[in-house]
Amino acid sequence: MAKLAFLGLGVMGAPMAGHLQKAGHDVTVYNRTTTKAQDWVHAHGGAMATTPRAAADGADFVMACVGNDDDLRGVCLGDDGAFAGMQAGAGCVGHTTVSAKVAVALYGAAGRCILR
Repeated sequence: MAKLAFLGLGVMGAPMAGHLQKAGHDVTVYNRTTTKAQDWVHAHGGAMATTPRAAADGADFVMACVGNDDDLRGVCLGDDGAFAGMQAGAGCVGHTTVSAKVAVALYGAAGRCILR
């Protein structure tokens, strides 16, 4: 099974992450509202992280299920973003309805961050 980071535990993200944990994957979750992440760990097991970067550290795949372009940029970019913690060769899956513009920008940023 894979080591996964799951970013965003809203109406869609929390059950998706739960199904992945139940299937035997090693899931570490991050949510801006810490109590949601704590509640998820209590209900499903797994682990939580206090930043997207920490969640992504050592993950085979990072899953993001957040609200919009700005939210996706927020969990992916910057010193505490997932891209800063991802290892070379890790995959990133976005479950967010975002603009093509941000998808292209994040693709470029991922290459610069992850393939270092």
